[in-house]
Amino acid sequence: MDDERPEVLTIGRLAHRTGLPVRTLRFWSDEGAVPPVARSAGGYRLYNAESVARVELVRTLRELGLGLDDVCRVLSGRATVAEVADAHVAALDAQIRSLKVSRAVLSTVAKRGSTVEETALMNRLARLSAAERKQIIDEFKEEVFGGLDDPRLRDRMRAFSIELPEDPTPEQVDAWIDLAELVRDPRFRARLRTWMELNTPVPGQGRPPGASIWWARQIVRTVAEVRKGGVAPEAPAAAEVLSELFGDADRAAVLRSLEAGIEAGAEHYRRLIARVRGQNASPDATEELEWLARALRAADQT
Repeated sequence: MDDERPEVLTIGRLAHRTGLPVRTLRFWSDEGAVPPVARSAGGYRLYNAESVARVELVRTLRELGLGLDDVCRVLSGRATVAEVADAHVAALDAQIRSLKVSRAVLSTVAKRGSTVEETALMNRLARLSAAERKQIIDEFKEEVFGGLDDPRLRDRMRAFSIELPEDPTPEQVDAWIDLAELVRDPRFRARLRTWMELNTPVPGQGRPPGASIWWARQIVRTVAEVRKGGVAPEAPAAAEVLSELFGDADRAAVLRSLEAGIEAGAEHYRRLIARVRGQNASPDATEELEWLARALRAADQT
């Protein structure tokens, strides 16, 4: 039959010409994507050269991820390739965001060796809506910073937000999971509240002496240089550094602020916020702060 009508192809010949399995072509034909141009006397499907071109188009659109329904809409003229592609791009973007979240959660699970229950919690935290994430942060802000009588602090807290971007990186999602768990922990909230109270000015008075440790990174840089020089916290040279940094300030108040911040994990909290925002945080200063606390204790005993 094909020798008499070389322009006509059976489904087997069409499969050979296109390199696709017969079952795939039969399915596409049944769905209307590659309909036969005729039937043989025995009822077999017949195709032609235009069918080969149509198969190539269907294959291209399928490789790009379009479903057969969309392919048929394009081939029938009910939609353009551009219209279908635009909708598909949006769907792919959503899928990519979801995959990034899944990757971040699984990465965190593997890193922590989490239980099933912990995995479920992390997955819920990672997939919260923007409004739900905002509610968690707002509740945290109210409990930790609410009622502190400092106009500058109130202004900062009013503008303070921690939000994942529309298209977060896996690292940002991972940081958000850690941060969300942290700010929902009542013990962390209580420790951070204590730290904030020690560093918030009393009306009519100046900034508490220990507050400068947390807001002036120059203190951290100075301690880092001293540590790099091999100065021990108990050494006489350390006492000179304390005098340079704090002068005649109340050293006991400075130490209370420092210990409260270390106990609260203020450095870890600060760095998590920067990671969620995709910012380059300054290096972790925990070791410098602990050196400073040891130096203050040693000076108090002399």
